[in-house]
Amino acid sequence: MSAPLPAFRRLSVYYLWFTVCFVAFIASLALLEREGMPRVWLGYLYMFATIVLYAAIGVISRTSNVTEYYVAGRRVPALFNGMATAADWISAASFISLAGGLYLHGFDGLAYIMGWTGGYCLVALLIAPYLRKFAQYTIPDFLAARYGGGAGGRGGPVRVMAVGATIIVSFTYVVAQIYAVGLIASRFTGVDFSVGIFLGLASILVCSFLGGMRAITWTQVAQYIIILVAFLLPTMWLSHKHADNPVPQVAYGAVMPKLAAREAELERDPREREVRAIFAQRAAAYGALAAGLPGSWESGRRAVQQRLDAVRLRNATLGEIRAAERALVLYPKSAEEAARLWSTARAANLARSRPPQPHATPFPGADRAASDIRRNNFLALVFCLMLGTAALPHILMRSYTTASVHDTRVSVFWTLFFILLIYLSIPALAVLIKYDLYSTLVGTKFSHLPSWIGYWANVDKLNPLISIADINRDGIVQLAEIAIDGDMLVLATPEIGGLPYVISGLVAAGGLAAALSTADGLLLAISNALSHDFYYKVADPGASTQKRVTISKLLLLAVAFIAAYAASQKPADILSLVGAAFSLAASTLFPALVLGVFWKRANHAGALAGMAAGFGVCLYYMLHTNPILGGSAAGQWFHIAPMSAGVFGVPAGVLVLVATSLLTRAPDARARGLVDHVRAPE
Repeated sequence: MSAPLPAFRRLSVYYLWFTVCFVAFIASLALLEREGMPRVWLGYLYMFATIVLYAAIGVISRTSNVTEYYVAGRRVPALFNGMATAADWISAASFISLAGGLYLHGFDGLAYIMGWTGGYCLVALLIAPYLRKFAQYTIPDFLAARYGGGAGGRGGPVRVMAVGATIIVSFTYVVAQIYAVGLIASRFTGVDFSVGIFLGLASILVCSFLGGMRAITWTQVAQYIIILVAFLLPTMWLSHKHADNPVPQVAYGAVMPKLAAREAELERDPREREVRAIFAQRAAAYGALAAGLPGSWESGRRAVQQRLDAVRLRNATLGEIRAAERALVLYPKSAEEAARLWSTARAANLARSRPPQPHATPFPGADRAASDIRRNNFLALVFCLMLGTAALPHILMRSYTTASVHDTRVSVFWTLFFILLIYLSIPALAVLIKYDLYSTLVGTKFSHLPSWIGYWANVDKLNPLISIADINRDGIVQLAEIAIDGDMLVLATPEIGGLPYVISGLVAAGGLAAALSTADGLLLAISNALSHDFYYKVADPGASTQKRVTISKLLLLAVAFIAAYAASQKPADILSLVGAAFSLAASTLFPALVLGVFWKRANHAGALAGMAAGFGVCLYYMLHTNPILGGSAAGQWFHIAPMSAGVFGVPAGVLVLVATSLLTRAPDARARGLVDHVRAPE
């Protein structure tokens, strides 16, 4: 049955008061800023207030009851479960990186919005209601019960494989969230990036450690309110600034023609062409060095060493000597390292030598073949994101938290509604930011650069989030002279739009809420998979409920610190990490889940073989084609990017599962009965 109306009203009153208090808190900080409070203290207040809020909800919602800890007692109202799932879904990739991806890639970036939104339609139609009818705790629970096999027919091998897939997928995803936490904390409190990661981790752990799914659910509802206000407020401001209309979803259509005209103007600008020509020359120089290996590396090393010897002999200044020493230290240590570094530098300079890509043009390319490659990658990415969404363990776990199958279906509707409030604004924000930068920053004198550029350039001095260099030495900023990281654009939006710093802090709080809400769900999915599915169901079936919850909490701590360490190494950009997680989820779990519900002939051997084949093909393709993982773009099949490896992994998983099931013994009556049960109307 659905939650009683008084409970729904009580929750509505609680969160209405929370919203009022949150608005009052922002207004108070705005007054403090007007009175001269330093920005760093405003950042501290935002960070402190949000961490205390989430910790307070975690303390209030603490529990050691198994059903409460794993599935929030199965009594979350559909609307609030939709809000919590939306917060769980609107991760750092959505809040921080998606608008930046659209800024950098234009039309191609819409693949993320189409794939992620379409994926929720698959969740609603193919998986969520049936998981709720099954009424257990985790995704491995369902797969083990459906496919059976192993000792006593309890599905041990399938469960272990599903646990492994859950851990790999969720861990890859959670590293991206914790990376975003470090980025936000370091920008708005001034602490080191690594320190910022562990500062944000404290908030994650206090919430999920104490109360599990119950604490995470009520925290995520509060986080969604923060996310919504933080994202829409600066977007509406920019919309009013450039289109005299505060509704960005409507207004940005009027800005698109202005942006297209500005792009055409910059493409023809002689100074822009001059800068692009310089980058083309640099790319050619790096190409020549790479082609001349190993001789070019040896001669270059001798030249650097001779330069150091020369400055020492002529008693040069300490600064000149240090610069020569630094050049020697940074010089590639081997011809192999030189080949990798020079090839990367050539590609980077070559990319900056190209004219700006038209934002609204679908699949732009130098010729028909290049355009077809971009179109195929667009469709492949949409495919992987849709099926990956429908197989993400931390999202599917939400199907277990409502009171009935009907409430689960209604909850997915509310989830889509709350997600779309953000997702329909993201393309508008990308266009508004791009037009603002193209029309105000480009053409500015270097002596009059806005202060926000210096702030963001110093967040990460080794790999600056933004850099502007006077390449042609004319003292004027050209578009080709700007190198910008898409992960910083949303966080910098208030400063770009000229809003007060208190709004910058609000956006940071929204980004932090997005990252923390998703990280909470992912860490809980990993710890539950280890404690419930592996420890309790496989290693120690006689464990008490108290022991199971305690083991889950300890494992959550361990996984959180391992993920934080991995994030501190900055393995890749946020969208790339997320794309890899979705391809792995789609390839490994989607075929077994969907065929487990809709094809009674699918059996234990087929599930094991299909999951192994899907995962193996997907992982092989990523390792074989991703330069960061030691592969090469030359190894791509049909020119498909590594993050879309699921386009090969999913068909492999389906074909192997079907073929193996048909070649081996059919499932028993119990498995067929389970399919009938989960598919029967409530």
